[in-house]
Amino acid sequence: MRERLGGWARLPAARNAVLAALLLVTTLVVNGPNAVWSGDLGPTRIVDDSDQAAVWWTASVAVVVAVALRGRWPVPMAALAAAAVTTHVLLPAPIALVDLGVLLLLYTVALRHRRAVSLAVLGCLVLLATGWALANALANRQSAEQPPPPRPPRVVPAPPLPRPEPVFLPSEDAWDTSRSELTVFASALLAAWAVGSSTRSRRAHLDELRARARELERDRDLQAAFAVAAERGRISRELHDVVAHGLSVMVIQAQGGAAALDNRPADTRSALDAIVRTGRESLADMRRVLAAVGAVDDTWHPQPGLAQLTALAAQVRKAGTPVDLRVDGTTVPLPSTVDLSAYRIVQEALTNTMKHAGKGAKAEVVLSYGKAEVGIRVSDDGRGAADRTGGGNGLRGMRERVRLLGGSLVAGPGPAGGFVVRAALPIQGGDA
Repeated sequence: MRERLGGWARLPAARNAVLAALLLVTTLVVNGPNAVWSGDLGPTRIVDDSDQAAVWWTASVAVVVAVALRGRWPVPMAALAAAAVTTHVLLPAPIALVDLGVLLLLYTVALRHRRAVSLAVLGCLVLLATGWALANALANRQSAEQPPPPRPPRVVPAPPLPRPEPVFLPSEDAWDTSRSELTVFASALLAAWAVGSSTRSRRAHLDELRARARELERDRDLQAAFAVAAERGRISRELHDVVAHGLSVMVIQAQGGAAALDNRPADTRSALDAIVRTGRESLADMRRVLAAVGAVDDTWHPQPGLAQLTALAAQVRKAGTPVDLRVDGTTVPLPSTVDLSAYRIVQEALTNTMKHAGKGAKAEVVLSYGKAEVGIRVSDDGRGAADRTGGGNGLRGMRERVRLLGGSLVAGPGPAGGFVVRAALPIQGGDA
């Protein structure tokens, strides 16, 4: 129940209803037939005539209703309140507390509508206040210009003396009073409009700030999603390169060991040792990839690079695929991302050779160092070129790595048979 009451109290319509009820109760206390307040600020009776009193109270109730409904129809309710106050003035009756409801209506119009509409309503109210002040000044002037009533004759009439007729000059006090009242009323109307307009501007500024904050939050979420997707792609490529190469070497070693089990036990033992060593290395590489995103805790392990190509070629040779490694040009230090990507491209290309080139195939790896880029060429003389031109994960991973670095990659059958992978990676900007 307390939550319901709290939610109801936060509604604008409920607040307007409470404000209208307070205005009505205050009017009854100050200006009602049994008013408990009297004096200069709150006369007990507004009008003496009963018919005029009924009209006055009807207009007062109209002002209260306008205050209660100001949130739904600001401009019509402002017109209703202005008409009610005009009725009070025409009775005539002094300005009462209930007439201040016009200020609330003007504030609401300035708060809810654009400046042109609120300025038009303000101008109409100022014109009404000016007309009231002029009418009041004229009425006071006419009452001041009327001659006083004749005095009653004395008991003993005195002989008439010649005396000039009295001349009554118009009083300037009426104009001064009306001017002062108009200044007060116009200032009050202008203050109500200014408060409403400034509140509207402040709310618009806050809404703009909230919209910008929501937009920035959406951009942050999108960037986070893109970062997660990129990281997933990177991890997927790393795991694929590590697992595919390691498993390919282990499968080939296991096949060789099984073939030599009966006749050459020493070769079988050597193959088993290579399987164990390759499995450990692949497991260590996998743990390093997962440790990069906090999935597991592992000791620091250096990223592989082109400096490890000799060991990679030796591993492939032990698996039964001859590899020729050649370096053209002067070796230069490479950015870490370029160094890792180049190693992974060579590793994946050799893995494809072991998987698809067939028995007896040979591979050749050529690194070419230039001023602006490093070239990679991995070729073989195998027979399974058609199986390697599809959309496998290995080729997709290589293309993605090259694309992220702004390089180029061509993979396809060689002119003399086999399969050739050519890649060019820019040296500058690799870590950006």
